[in-house]
Amino acid sequence: MAGAKETPRNKLIALMYLVFITMLALNVSKEVLVGFGQMFHKINNAKAKVSESNEIYYSKIETNAKEKEGKWIGHNETANKIRAKSNEFHDYIQSIKDQITEKQRVDNEDPELLAFEKMDKGEELDILWFRDGREEESQKFIDNIMSYKAEVLQVFASQYPSYTQQVEDRFYIGEGPDWIVRNKEGQEQPWLKYNYEGFPLISSLAKLTMMQNDIRLTESDVLTTLLGKELELESGVTESNYITLLKTEKGAYYQGENFDGSVILGRKGGAQNPNRVELTLDGRELDESEYELIPGGIKLDIAAGSPGDKEIKGELIFLNDGVESRIPVDQTFSVISKPNSAVISADKMNVVYRGVDNPMTISIPGIPDNKVRASAPGLKKGRGSKYVMNPGRGKTVKIVATGTLPDGKSISTATTYRIKNLPPPTGTVRGEFGSFKIAKSSLAQSTVGATFLDFDFDLDVRTVAFKLKVPGRPAIQCSGSKLNAKAIAAVRRTPAGQDVKIFDIQVKNPKNPAYNFSKVSPVICELTN
Repeated sequence: MAGAKETPRNKLIALMYLVFITMLALNVSKEVLVGFGQMFHKINNAKAKVSESNEIYYSKIETNAKEKEGKWIGHNETANKIRAKSNEFHDYIQSIKDQITEKQRVDNEDPELLAFEKMDKGEELDILWFRDGREEESQKFIDNIMSYKAEVLQVFASQYPSYTQQVEDRFYIGEGPDWIVRNKEGQEQPWLKYNYEGFPLISSLAKLTMMQNDIRLTESDVLTTLLGKELELESGVTESNYITLLKTEKGAYYQGENFDGSVILGRKGGAQNPNRVELTLDGRELDESEYELIPGGIKLDIAAGSPGDKEIKGELIFLNDGVESRIPVDQTFSVISKPNSAVISADKMNVVYRGVDNPMTISIPGIPDNKVRASAPGLKKGRGSKYVMNPGRGKTVKIVATGTLPDGKSISTATTYRIKNLPPPTGTVRGEFGSFKIAKSSLAQSTVGATFLDFDFDLDVRTVAFKLKVPGRPAIQCSGSKLNAKAIAAVRRTPAGQDVKIFDIQVKNPKNPAYNFSKVSPVICELTN
């Protein structure tokens, strides 16, 4: 952490984050859910290891405060404040995890949360945070994040300003006061909904665990900084100050691929190569041709084998001034089956609408976007996995996605989507709809338009014509979105308290002028002086 450099352990966690963030937005298959669940438990295990190291550091600082006093008394006070706040925030997140997994643990008889294929729904967290009347609970989560970040900045970063940005980045939740981020379409959206609403249970569980791990890593940053030179003095490679970590280029491997991970030292990944190694893979001793000695560890080159968890055990052996140090190795990696179906998801809903561009994401887990092809009437490819669907006639449209695997073989999946017409627009005057009061002078200057209530798409339609009816007189036809002179005169002659009806509003979508909208609802304006 010194100098704000990432340790190998932090890089491992960052790699796991990257895999999850890339994949969580997809509607994944049962096989991939299982793969994610395995990774979730590995992050949980990594968090436990960081916690164990933190307890050693807390004890060292407390001992120094009792025996050496001086600056260590202040360091111990800082450590205790961070410890109390970290445990409070960590336990609060755990209570959320316990609440949203209660059904999985009790009803599904899965106390260890290992039935990953049953964690494809996310209604528990949606009910807790995103249903009507749950604003207080969701705000409580945001408040806890901000409170924890503020405590760390005040107690720790105020003494070591170089860590301020790292703390801000680690617990970034968007821009206030509504904590907004930009989604995949570049649109603004609350951070909490963007990261948690509608996601599978295993996804939310993993993200909450990631935040708990960030808490423990923040504690580790504080403690290693406070200990400073005392840790630097422990620079020799011994069992007491180094652990081994498994570093991989990706979180899971297809059956038949070669596993190219590295077993490295956990604290600094120092420059010393092991003098020799004694390692086994699932009980089989590794041959020298299956690994390469590198600074701080070894680089593996072994067949991934059949799907499942693989165990690497043994020791890395170093010589320090003639003294042999044996660093134990006890690591696992997961091998998952090759996908046999594509993942196709509509970015906004489970149907596509006629008359608008429907943004879609089409991808296949484990296959690069440039190796995936998708086809359907009205489907156009954008960048990466992004597509736009503008369906034509009919009630359904079939999308076929084909991906090319690393071995040259192809897999294809066809998915059918329902096609719906756009809902009827609602007429507006001066942005208001339905029935309302308005001054004569204001109505004369108002713009007649239309909007789509409770609809996911933001459509900017243009008014091309409408009719105005005052009591006792024939309807007046107007072009465009403004009252013409005849209509304005009729409004001025109408007594206050009378209703003016604006109806037969005709609108067009400038991006798709050929589309005919359903009948626009009228607007009733009660005139006032």
